Amino acid sequence: MLSLRNTAFRCARKPRNAAYTHSQSKKPLWKQVRDPTNEPSDKWNYNKSPLFESTAEDVARFPLVTANELEKKTDRPRGVKMLARDFIEDSLYNPHYGYFSKEATIFDSHEDPFDFANIRNSVHFQEEVATRYLPYGANDQLWHTPTELFKPFYGHAIARCLVSEYLLKYFPYEDFVIYEIGAGNGTLALNILDYIRDEHPDVYERTRYTIVEISANLVKAQKKKLNGVHPCVKVINQSVFRWGKREPAPCFFLAMEVVDNFAHDVIRYDMETLQPYQGVVVVDKEGDLDMLYSPVTDPLIAGFLRLRKRLGHPIPVNRALRSSQILRKMYRSLPFAANMSTTEYIPTRMLSLLRTLRNHFPRHRLLLSDFSSLPDAIPGINAPVVQTRFRNSTIPTTTLLVRPGSFDIFFPTNFEQLRDMYECTVSSPPHSSADEFLPERSTPLTSHSLSLKLGADYFSSHRSVTNRRSPLDGVTSASGLPVGEHRSSVFTHAQFLQTYADLSRTRLRNGENPMLGFYENVKFLF
Repeated sequence: MLSLRNTAFRCARKPRNAAYTHSQSKKPLWKQVRDPTNEPSDKWNYNKSPLFESTAEDVARFPLVTANELEKKTDRPRGVKMLARDFIEDSLYNPHYGYFSKEATIFDSHEDPFDFANIRNSVHFQEEVATRYLPYGANDQLWHTPTELFKPFYGHAIARCLVSEYLLKYFPYEDFVIYEIGAGNGTLALNILDYIRDEHPDVYERTRYTIVEISANLVKAQKKKLNGVHPCVKVINQSVFRWGKREPAPCFFLAMEVVDNFAHDVIRYDMETLQPYQGVVVVDKEGDLDMLYSPVTDPLIAGFLRLRKRLGHPIPVNRALRSSQILRKMYRSLPFAANMSTTEYIPTRMLSLLRTLRNHFPRHRLLLSDFSSLPDAIPGINAPVVQTRFRNSTIPTTTLLVRPGSFDIFFPTNFEQLRDMYECTVSSPPHSSADEFLPERSTPLTSHSLSLKLGADYFSSHRSVTNRRSPLDGVTSASGLPVGEHRSSVFTHAQFLQTYADLSRTRLRNGENPMLGFYENVKFLF
């Protein structure tokens, strides 16, 4: 099964296992000091021993930096420390050495789509895919998506989903507004717009398609593919996390095969107090990497932990230990008992996206698809796959601490928990005026029985009890449903395509359908 993208190999120094070092000590972060004069000068095969103290005195003097600050640096950082999400974001998106800026290549066959009706079976199909890989170099960091493998039929399925919702709820009173983040080569946008133009010309006349893309190289590819064909497309070279423009109209927001590369933070819990600690990546002056831990101070991490508690999602600690401090003390008294919980990767950048949707796209409908599980992940809860490609082979690693820019880092998504996060976040009031969600103009979709001047505070008693966003007069939730109802559903890859795709176009001669059978570890949120 094609469950992982194919990604190329750059040798990196073996990272020190400082996470283990500090998990064996009750002293958090950089409180232990040792004399480094006896350390060997050859750092390639040198790993610090957990039996000795670390050079924490130097670490404490390292400045704490962010991925945004490192964007201006042309060389990989040294002598700094940063949160895990900043390390991941810098590794993937730094404009000078980031993986997606300099290394990654998306499989894009310029040939005609596969002739599925004349392909014998799934083995033959994979052979055909391998044939189209031949023009690429053996060490190219290459990966593919269902959009590219099953074009244009996969994109047509997405288009049917969007058009059916638009025709049901908004046509002909509102324009068909679509936003897509992380559009890759632009193939999905091309296939969607081709379908709308050919099958629904009246809808196409009202279509406005905006791509928000962080990679300058991909922006060029998208403009080249789309601008001459579909004048309704606008490509913006910007990170969605820096989006500041409000879209008052109803819109559809696409995030297809992109959130797996959203940066995560690392946390661990003290096994006696259950206090959370945030992971901090330290890059020493030689470029070697450590993971150290300190009490949570980052506002985004703290916000995620509050949201998780509000939703009732348990922390990754044994239920019996969570419920009893006495049991935790007994556990800690056992020989060799860990003093910190298993490493957990939390989707803090996903939370940033949900807040952006709430604040700037108040009438959106989200369609999101990505991996729900991954093989070959590094150790930890919700841990990523960290891999590269060398001589046409995928090489997974066992650590997050690798040379920035040379490895793909991508995460699975717990879609059920994501749905809870999404609904709770979008239902909460934005950090702005109380009338943030009021439409700028009246339409048949927002019929009003009361004056708009009453605003959100009209239902203040409801808000005080439920702590959910008050249902505004004539304004529905993101899905068009009344506030308080589920505004999204989780589908498997096969369920979604069985609903919206023309499966006859991708059926093989023996009856197999790779568009259904492949990517079984992918889900949709809609």
